[in-house]
Amino acid sequence: MSVAARRICRAAGIFAAVVVLLSVSRPVVAGGAGEGGGEGYAALRQRVVQRFAGRMPTQWGEAVTGVITHLRPGKREVALTLDACGTARGKGIDNRLIALLEREGIPATLFVSGRWIEANPGEFRRLAANPLFEIANHGDRHRPASVVGRSAYGIAGTAGIAELVDEIELNARRIQDVTGRRPGFFRSGTAYYDEVAVEVAGVLGHRVAGFSILGDAGATFSSEQVRQALLAVAPGDVVILHMNHPEGGTAAGVEAALPLLRARGVRFVTLSEGTGD
Repeated sequence: MSVAARRICRAAGIFAAVVVLLSVSRPVVAGGAGEGGGEGYAALRQRVVQRFAGRMPTQWGEAVTGVITHLRPGKREVALTLDACGTARGKGIDNRLIALLEREGIPATLFVSGRWIEANPGEFRRLAANPLFEIANHGDRHRPASVVGRSAYGIAGTAGIAELVDEIELNARRIQDVTGRRPGFFRSGTAYYDEVAVEVAGVLGHRVAGFSILGDAGATFSSEQVRQALLAVAPGDVVILHMNHPEGGTAAGVEAALPLLRARGVRFVTLSEGTGD
């Protein structure tokens, strides 16, 4: 083989290697950007199942490897994240809390489950149309994100990769159908994960959002407890609150804390803004 021919072969080999690396690193998202673009749902599901076959997790909790708990450093920013769980006792909407944020111009990232959207289709559309709010994925059935069926707070987690794909992807598509935009963040029901589940979310195009400040403990805190929790924030914190329990003390606690936080120079941002997306 001539020197020129050998150079051509070498260049072709390098090009092929680059193509393989790029295809492995891209998200597997059907109908959008990534190696699964344009494929049907069943094919996407099977692709992800095969990709993670045999992987066994070693971590379980709220802040496992890959979960985002803080914003980028160096700025006086705090993110309010509001969960809408849609459980049997939590299908409502805290209109007082939403009205407060709208009145004060406070942005927030709203994690909505499929169950909550089904119970509140009109309210969801209204919130999704408000540019103050970023819509994020709280799972189709509000289940802990497990690849081996682990539970949290008495709620059974997804039993395997296929169920986990359903939990993330079905709600992502529901949200996109309404908003025209695929959600970029996922928080599971109960905010519990194993590290493999976090990776699965990643190949489905989601970053997994945890938290650093427990703002209302599932809307069980009194208004004073919510106020105290918010006053403990530091720059870069991600606060978890709930917007599906109007009977709770969340709205009153947030309202009481806001003037003090603003006096300290706290700037509120969405997760996308605060993490640089």
